[in-house]
Amino acid sequence: MTAGCASLCCVQAEEEAGALRVSAATLPCPPTDLRPLDILSEVVPQSGSAPSGGLRMVQAQGARGFHLSAAYSPLLLSFPASRIFLYCDLFPEEFSIIVTLKVLSLPPKKNEYIFTVVEEVGDTLLLGLRYSPSKLHFIFLSPEVSGSWQTRVTFQDIPLTDNHWHTLVLAVSEGSFSLTVDCGVPTDVIVDTPFPMTLTMKGSRFFIGSRRRKKGIFTGLLRQLVLLPGSDATSQMCPSRNSRLAVLSIPSVLQDLTAVSEDEILNYPYEADLKVTLGPRPQCTRMEDARFWFDVSRRGLYLCVGNEWRSMIEAKVKLDYVEEYQSLSTPSETMGIEVFTIPQVGLLAAAANRQASSTIYKWVDGKFVSYQNLPTHQAQAWKYFTIGKKVFLAVANFEPKEKGQPELSVIYKWSPRKLKFVAYQRIVTHSARDWEAFEIGGESFLAVANHRQGDNHNIDSVIYKWNSRAELFEVNQTLPTSGAYDWEFFTVGPYSFLVVANTFNGTTTKVFSHMYIWLLGSFRLFQSFLTFGAADWEVFHIGERLFLAVANSHSYNSEARLQNNSYAINSVIYELNITAQMFVKFQDILTYSALDWEFFSVGEDYFLVVANSFDGVSFSVNSIIYRWQGYEGFVAIHHLPTFGCRDWEAFNTTTGSYLMYSSAKEPLSRVLRLKTS
Repeated sequence: MTAGCASLCCVQAEEEAGALRVSAATLPCPPTDLRPLDILSEVVPQSGSAPSGGLRMVQAQGARGFHLSAAYSPLLLSFPASRIFLYCDLFPEEFSIIVTLKVLSLPPKKNEYIFTVVEEVGDTLLLGLRYSPSKLHFIFLSPEVSGSWQTRVTFQDIPLTDNHWHTLVLAVSEGSFSLTVDCGVPTDVIVDTPFPMTLTMKGSRFFIGSRRRKKGIFTGLLRQLVLLPGSDATSQMCPSRNSRLAVLSIPSVLQDLTAVSEDEILNYPYEADLKVTLGPRPQCTRMEDARFWFDVSRRGLYLCVGNEWRSMIEAKVKLDYVEEYQSLSTPSETMGIEVFTIPQVGLLAAAANRQASSTIYKWVDGKFVSYQNLPTHQAQAWKYFTIGKKVFLAVANFEPKEKGQPELSVIYKWSPRKLKFVAYQRIVTHSARDWEAFEIGGESFLAVANHRQGDNHNIDSVIYKWNSRAELFEVNQTLPTSGAYDWEFFTVGPYSFLVVANTFNGTTTKVFSHMYIWLLGSFRLFQSFLTFGAADWEVFHIGERLFLAVANSHSYNSEARLQNNSYAINSVIYELNITAQMFVKFQDILTYSALDWEFFSVGEDYFLVVANSFDGVSFSVNSIIYRWQGYEGFVAIHHLPTFGCRDWEAFNTTTGSYLMYSSAKEPLSRVLRLKTS
């Protein structure tokens, strides 16, 4: 492997006395036939040699990369520059550096090195590439007659620390520095100090993932590190079918492996982050390719291939009946339940209780037991979400702590040290009914459903955005709502949607609920639905079909001559029509003051359960499980006695599948077990 010819370093080789004599000429030499120098391959053990103690191969999001584990001996991942600069000691004046890497989040003010070139004797940094949480820095030594100094070229707002693969092309030409990320639009930086024409590599050493010392060790995954002398590599790599994993040259061991014979031993340590995912059906895209998912309810193991889950092992399971499993006494009536799992902690359920405190329960030995009490004020709903490694739980408070004081909903943060949730941020809300958390383009958002302010139901609900520097949520956008009760976020391909359930405009429950689409940094109206006291939206997939169900709770109009105060009313299931680019009505289902829909699956069957709360006379109303029957739509199969049912949650454990419902009219919630065969 040779560095070829630098722009002012033409190589002459002569045979003299049986030896090769190399000299550098000063005449210009066109950089023809300059091949990529795969720097990463230089530290990968050759086939048949002993494995390196500094590399571990890890597979993540469908691609293989190296985790550098030589934290205590950076020399393990280094080599002399003379190994690739065979005929010319000068670093090329024009070149590209290509890097493919996957980086976890970094603490503020921390830097990590991707590679460096360091003098072996004086420990002077000649060349280096490092990154911080939002910046990429290219550093080089500028030798002059009067001395030398380091020049740093910084590219701002480069979001590498999102735990996804990214491919960077840094192209250098005199005083121009251009960075292309994932084959996107290049970012150019012009500096006063051009890259030197005579940066010698003599007596220097390449270090992969470090600066020859423990500080600043690269902790992510590295897949590609290439030097291309003489040209901008972007045109050779882009456009690419997978821009995040665009390839110029990678070590052969990171390419797809062919079948290995039984007596062949791979000469490198190998790890794969193919941890089997448990719980609800996760996303399956090309970025999750080759990941496994174990569906407890189906007792099946699935592999993500392309964009779909393919069954590897599956037991055919069907729902026979539902039985009461646990009666859970609560401090007061429960308006909503949020079931979630914290890694290394377990399964928890947060109950939004009507009175002055709400309870978080933990699943212990097959039952929910009280775990923590948090102060709330007529809590309506909880929302669990994460930002990076941070775990949050937001409560929607309907009333202020005391009359005359502002209404405050609270975001709690999980403390790994205390193993408790602690108050993190308080936000002024107005009779808040619901929180919805979501991500768009790597940014985190929270949307609150403000129900009313005083007697005015026509007020703004607010979308907050996470400020990563302040580590707080800040107002990002307001949207007009009418007695907002629920937000639901979902995506269709590259598009993000947010739909609100509007309940009452001060006169009637016959109001439009609105769906918004994210365009150019904000939500804009996409479609409106005529609803009747809408209390909940539920989005779900069946195969390639996308559905959206609304829970209509009440038909009321205070100005009508004949009062039509009806709680027996159709709730509606809509289906996305791709051709029409809108949701169209698929099925009407008669419900009784429906307040919630919950979608779940058992085996190959899909189900919807509705929270029927009031029939106009009594709160003792059956909630109903409907099964998907294809052409027939959803058909009622199980009638479940409930009292003032407010919310349903479906969840799975290693022991089985369950439904849990809360009552807004008695201090008792129930866990039901799904009996399958």
